[in-house]
Amino acid sequence: MKSITSIVRWSRMTLMGLVALLSCLMIRASADAQHADYVLFSDPNPRAAQVPDEQKHVHPLTSPYYNEDSFVTTDVRVWFLHHDFPKSSAIGGGTAQVYAAQIRVALTEKLQLVAYKDGYIDWDTAAISDSGYNDIAAGLKWNFIQDWDNQFHAAVGVGYELSTGSSSTLNDDDEWRFWASINKGYDRLHLGANVNHHIADDKSDSKGFGNSDTLDWHLHADYYICKFFSPVVEINGFHTTNEGSTAPLLFSGVDVVNLGGGKSEDVVTIGLGGEARPAENVAIRAAYEMPLTDQNDLFGYRWTFSLIWSF
Repeated sequence: MKSITSIVRWSRMTLMGLVALLSCLMIRASADAQHADYVLFSDPNPRAAQVPDEQKHVHPLTSPYYNEDSFVTTDVRVWFLHHDFPKSSAIGGGTAQVYAAQIRVALTEKLQLVAYKDGYIDWDTAAISDSGYNDIAAGLKWNFIQDWDNQFHAAVGVGYELSTGSSSTLNDDDEWRFWASINKGYDRLHLGANVNHHIADDKSDSKGFGNSDTLDWHLHADYYICKFFSPVVEINGFHTTNEGSTAPLLFSGVDVVNLGGGKSEDVVTIGLGGEARPAENVAIRAAYEMPLTDQNDLFGYRWTFSLIWSF
């Protein structure tokens, strides 16, 4: 466990240093692509390729499994999350680390395959000491509004999660996900909103933490300072709509698993971070996230790091 902790600390320090260094280097860079150069079943959209760098949105940074924008891209996103649980929480404090990768493929200029959930999680808390692979989830996103002239986009999506977790504490129930998103740009300022409804496929039985139905929403803002860097602010809200059959565990800690929770246990967090662009179609991002609500939930604080390669 000490070796894992050392690796995590080294990784965090290294990534934070890279973000600070690369954002200051005067090397040739461009904004992270919000269109796909590679489209599986059609040609790339020529209008999308003409969007100037200052009008390109930063992809969502916090709550990576749920926070989705409206753009159809082809990219790979690698994630590392360090999550802290408060000592006063139901699991007695501690930490969890998540290592994950997401793949998005533009099937057409308006339809995208999103493999949004997978990865490995390592728990080190007073109540849980476990590690293993997370569930796998994927879905389709349809960008039904593409108004490039007015910088307005909207999309809907549907996904399904398979209970493939590799241990008893990580293996969750199958779950449907339905989502919608909108994005609006004002030249250098870019805004976004996303809402998700998660429905457990079988509420009579739970293999892991919980089988609640949940609703979450996400607000995003980024500002293009220069071709090297954009600051990002995001607000995330989580709410349980159906507690399911499992005893509440005080929603929401690591949004990697369905932690259950009572309907009164709303959680709202704020994330502050930024994106550095060291090379064309490559982005390095980091954010610090903390709760705005004062419920006795499982959200202490979280560091999120990610690398995106678009093509």
